Amino acid sequence: MNYTGLLVGLATFFIIGCFHPLVIKAEYHFGVGCWVAFALAGVVFCIWSLLADGVVISTIVGVLGFSCFWSILEVFEQRERVDQGRFPAGPGHKCRKNGNTKRP
Repeated sequence: MNYTGLLVGLATFFIIGCFHPLVIKAEYHFGVGCWVAFALAGVVFCIWSLLADGVVISTIVGVLGFSCFWSILEVFEQRERVDQGRFPAGPGHKCRKNGNTKRP
């Protein structure tokens, strides 16, 4: 039996599940400026994926890298969700609609 597909699928499921709260917390504490960290992490993981010896490790690290890239979009969408009042604004963050630190 070949468990490679199940292992990669499980790892992908876990990675995606971890990135949802990670994006929310990153936007809350650091604002949208944290996109740079996600971009750098994505580049590092993709390079690591290219250099990894095993297919499974290479695939999982590649999924991790592209999840970082996808998180860049999600950070900006999270800001929109905060502006809509669906999530709390981080400490010191200004609302883009009226410039206040509190939601409208």
